Amino acid sequence: MTATEPPRSGAQAVDRAVHVLNCFQGSDPELSLSELAQRAGLPVSTTFRLAQALVRGRLLEQDPTTDRYRIGHGLACLARPALSRLGLDAAAPHLYALAAGIKITVSLSVPDAEEALTVFQARPPVYFCHNQIPQERRPLHTSAVGHALLAHTPARADAGTGELFDAVRRRGFAVEEIDSEEPIRAIAVPVLGPDKQVWGALGVQARSVRLDRDLVRAVVPAMHQIAVRIGPYFHAGAAGTGFGAP
Repeated sequence: MTATEPPRSGAQAVDRAVHVLNCFQGSDPELSLSELAQRAGLPVSTTFRLAQALVRGRLLEQDPTTDRYRIGHGLACLARPALSRLGLDAAAPHLYALAAGIKITVSLSVPDAEEALTVFQARPPVYFCHNQIPQERRPLHTSAVGHALLAHTPARADAGTGELFDAVRRRGFAVEEIDSEEPIRAIAVPVLGPDKQVWGALGVQARSVRLDRDLVRAVVPAMHQIAVRIGPYFHAGAAGTGFGAP
């Protein structure tokens, strides 16, 4: 160890391992060693040692053909108690039924400081396309799921947005037009817990030419029905996130 190199410690190794795991957030299911090192901002040799330790612990898997890394089954096993605590185990069948019924991916988002965090997605068995997958995090003040959350949390409504949130409550859903190569429309409805406090939001999105006014009118009642059905599974603060300070 050189005089300028910081001392190594078990805590530092754990922090780095957690940082490596966090690199798999997003839509990339597999990463090469070099991609993982670049995302983690660590030397390739260090990343290799950490990745191999995570593979031995079943938190990562390595494809024997390509040597690329992906999230391991061990991490899914560790996550199961958290999913149960969130109420997602009980809610999942209803979300999949909704997705199959409306033939669009259904996402469940919760507030995390100033963002809406997607915690679950239910894809339909048919008519799926990548346009239906939302970003993992969306700003509360510019997204449909964010507006559905804020409109039903009056204490969070900032000055100048009262009319917008009044419209969301009156209409029964929030809408967002997303600029992309193929314009996308997103809609969202709130999920209220048994304490009647907003817990999360159900969202769907698809190409605007498909998710037109007629289809929006058709799917919103089904979304509200499922939101009411799964609401009793959740309680305020169950996600361990929530809104930041106003």
